[in-house]
Amino acid sequence: MGISMICFSMTGQRTGEKLLQGLKEAGKEAVLYKKSRYLADSVLCSASEWTREQFPVCEALIFLGACGIAVRSIAPMVAGKKTDPAVLVIDEEGRFVISLLSGHLGGANELALLAADILKAMPVITTATDLHHRFAVDVFAKANGCGIRNMKAAKEASAALLAGERVGFFSEFPMDGDLPEGLFLCDEKGMSLEEASKEHRLRIGIAVTIHRDCRPFEETVVVIPRVAALGMGCRKGKESQAVLRGAEDFLDNICREALFGLASIDIKKEEPAFLNLSREWSLPLYTYSADQLSRAEGAFSASSFVAGKVGVDNVCERSAVLACQGGRLLMGKSAGAGMTFALAVREWRGRFGP
Repeated sequence: MGISMICFSMTGQRTGEKLLQGLKEAGKEAVLYKKSRYLADSVLCSASEWTREQFPVCEALIFLGACGIAVRSIAPMVAGKKTDPAVLVIDEEGRFVISLLSGHLGGANELALLAADILKAMPVITTATDLHHRFAVDVFAKANGCGIRNMKAAKEASAALLAGERVGFFSEFPMDGDLPEGLFLCDEKGMSLEEASKEHRLRIGIAVTIHRDCRPFEETVVVIPRVAALGMGCRKGKESQAVLRGAEDFLDNICREALFGLASIDIKKEEPAFLNLSREWSLPLYTYSADQLSRAEGAFSASSFVAGKVGVDNVCERSAVLACQGGRLLMGKSAGAGMTFALAVREWRGRFGP
């Protein structure tokens, strides 16, 4: 990860070196590449080949040259807002910094402002919500470390805000800061909480939730905080596919994006089924000793059989709560077919604005 920059002339190199220094002082990891027969240590591949190598592994690409080079280079790689890195184009003299791709979720707009500040350049940002100083749900999600479902609805919400239409907002979690202009607080059914329009269900809105069935509006943008840990226990040698199916069934109404980790007892840290699930879902597996589990705070179901086997009366509930650093148990122990599951959520507050 990090920022990869490429220049195509001696003037571009000087601009790139100035930017590189500023980015590093700002705590950003960045590398400057050169592509010209007149520059020492120039890359041997084409700009398109260089882009093909960098695009999947970098958080941002910066082209110090013409827009045309950047557009032609990235065109075959562009896939979507959720996966594309930020792409900037800066003229070789460092006068203009253009946010070209992934302005919100990829962070190109934010990076463009930083680069422009370093170079004392003019930032060029074309996203409509930024131009009109309107709330953008993808910026909100990124700033709060959340995932998004239904990007089509996210576009609709932005368009509605720009058109002056009322957009609803519902959250299962507490929020700090002032509600942005154009958003109206609603209940879980999409009904406005304003006295003047109590019976009015808004057409489009945003729901901050971890539940799959939470759809308060006809068009709902689902914003998902990463706040949940799945606690697990299983019989030794339990089949990996059985544990995977068991976890999926248990989490039937929970968005997968809400998970930040898996949890269990330390004697299960090498359990193949748990390691397989960790790989499949790209989630870390947190494990705790029986003593640590016994000191977890909360009301847990107890099993004398489990206590006799592993030294503590409950593994799945206690480990989930410990992973959440004292959060609350949301879904208690579910046992069957040699497996147990539980879900806990940590304390989380969303925030509007900086």
